[in-house]
Amino acid sequence: MTLTGGKGIVNSPSNHSVDETITRLKSILEAKGVALFALIDHSGEAEKVGLKMPPTKLLIFGSPKAGTPVMLAAPGIAIDLPLKILIWEDNHGKAWLSYNSPQYLQERHHVPAELLPSIAVVESLAAKAAE
Repeated sequence: MTLTGGKGIVNSPSNHSVDETITRLKSILEAKGVALFALIDHSGEAEKVGLKMPPTKLLIFGSPKAGTPVMLAAPGIAIDLPLKILIWEDNHGKAWLSYNSPQYLQERHHVPAELLPSIAVVESLAAKAAE
């Protein structure tokens, strides 16, 4: 896992392809009762207009039960919630998961420490999908 340029983005390698990583993450979310709000296929949309890019897909997910208290305590975090994981392929065919560092989100929006676990769950979800 690496933090990119101090910008608050964590990049973590996957042991699977982009599509397999997505399938794994979707299964984990479903098993935990976490709602998948959207899957945005950036590379698929690019292809529709005649452009090529490596597989790149964004999953947007969350739990209103966990996220609402965070937004009530720090309303500005609503711009960064629901949680997101970008799954993408680099120029060497390696799949990666990228997401906002929970610590970055906590600092950016002044999230109370006791609510940090509600957004830190993104780390374990990404790790399980990548293993």
